[in-house]
Amino acid sequence: MSNKLKINIVIAGRTYPLSVNNTKEEEGMRKAASAINKLISMYEQNYAVSDKQDVLAMSALQFASKLEILSLDKNDTKKEELEKLNELTKLVNAHLE
Repeated sequence: MSNKLKINIVIAGRTYPLSVNNTKEEEGMRKAASAINKLISMYEQNYAVSDKQDVLAMSALQFASKLEILSLDKNDTKKEELEKLNELTKLVNAHLE
């Protein structure tokens, strides 16, 4: 038998029943829903948007692009770190020879 928690999340005025594994996951879902709803409100206030689907699409794009940008930044940082480690390794090897 599953010990999943049943919760209701409201996004753009619609309620979505969900099952989560624990209270930490519930908190994450509720924070995500809150962030989405704030972004929806911002788009509705600042742009002439009549269709909720447009606002949801713009919100999804903003969240997805932030994730992708973070991922690209991490990859760039990893490349820089590897290059520096390789340089240090070469210096140590040269010193030991």
